[in-house]
Amino acid sequence: MWSFALKLKLLFLMMFVSIPGLAWADDGGGIDSGDTTFILLSAALVMLMTPGLALFYGGMVRKKNVLSTIMQSFIVICLISVQWVLFGYSLAFGPDQGHLVGALSWLGLNGVGQEANADYSATIPHLVFMAFQLMFAIITAALITGSIAERMRFTAFLGFILLWSTFVYDPLAHWVWGVDGWLRNMGALDFAGGTVVHISSGVSGLVAALVLGRRKGYGTEAIIPHQLPFTVLGAALLWFGWFGFNAGSALAANGLAASAFVVTNTSAAMAALSWVFAEWVHHGRPTVLGAASGAVAGLVAITPAAGFVTPMSALAIGLVAGVICYLAVSVVKRKLGYDDSLDAFGVHGVGGIWGALATGIFATKAVNGAGADGLLYGNAAQLGIQAVGVLSTVVFAGIATFIILKLVAVVTALRATTDEEELGLDLSLHGEDAYPDIMSGTIFKDYSPGHTQASSVMKPGISLK
Repeated sequence: MWSFALKLKLLFLMMFVSIPGLAWADDGGGIDSGDTTFILLSAALVMLMTPGLALFYGGMVRKKNVLSTIMQSFIVICLISVQWVLFGYSLAFGPDQGHLVGALSWLGLNGVGQEANADYSATIPHLVFMAFQLMFAIITAALITGSIAERMRFTAFLGFILLWSTFVYDPLAHWVWGVDGWLRNMGALDFAGGTVVHISSGVSGLVAALVLGRRKGYGTEAIIPHQLPFTVLGAALLWFGWFGFNAGSALAANGLAASAFVVTNTSAAMAALSWVFAEWVHHGRPTVLGAASGAVAGLVAITPAAGFVTPMSALAIGLVAGVICYLAVSVVKRKLGYDDSLDAFGVHGVGGIWGALATGIFATKAVNGAGADGLLYGNAAQLGIQAVGVLSTVVFAGIATFIILKLVAVVTALRATTDEEELGLDLSLHGEDAYPDIMSGTIFKDYSPGHTQASSVMKPGISLK
């Protein structure tokens, strides 16, 4: 009897031990479970960046516009997630068409399955690579909202972002990262999105800000952040998520991912310090908003270089990023008079341009043999290639954004009316109040045309006059 029980236990033990082997066999080919897990987690980290951005931007606007600002980032997650599955991924990474855009052969993710695609990553399922890249497409579109905050109509925003992602982001992603994209073929280095993500969104945001015009009261009345703790929390979430953004771009759990992780943190920390000290010298006071903005500037600048530079180079990149982005936000914008509401261009556009050029200066094959040496390592030509990437991105994103905005304007008004802007977009466009009157219990108000009095949920014994 005991002999039979012992045999039965041994049989179950053998079956249990064999399960991992069976699962591995189902994965097929060269799929690596460690790499797959790492990129799935990295994709989740990058997704978290967009809610972090919503808080970062939401804290910097006036309280009457906080919900509309958060809504823009949140709706981008939904809108681009659908666009990417339907046709966006195919346009960005599908089979090359003229070195400019991907073919539509992967519409609806047809042909994008659980097996690996060796052109992009041989050790993770194609679906995982697709999902990771989706999160980049989402955050890029959301970044633009920092330039047009507090004045763009929601209907116009939806049309603009859908068209922008389709006709600006997707082709740019193919140019730089897609197989046979013309910038990739030229040898342009962009590890995690200096040109594709930051320059494109920063420049497009600036164009949108110029087309929309200044906010009501800009330059004549104080427009200050209403909730800086939101902004600091958002910056912290961005910093946290950026490890997935940059380290995950190694597309494997390996030494290159570790290097990208370290230089990302190093640049962010250095840029926060340099921004704060530049601000301290210029204005006489260090601010928490400056520290948060400086950290983001350092993260932006290291993004294209993360897989190609050493920690010491990351210090230099972050040092310069903090200073030049501070000057762009506090000096250049004021002198030129444009209303880049939350400094998407000043931080992402300027920081992205510096980062892309810095990659051509500091890159070394000692960090990544698949990359290239930069100017400091005897290859001045790489800096020229990076400059071509920067210039082409600025021109393409700027012109395309202007055209898209004019097309959207034919269908619907781009900007909120003066009355809507005065009241605040939260109430006028969404009928919600982020900070309801606690005494009266007011949560939702009806500001529809013809409605003269806000409907309120009243507490017993309390009246409004």
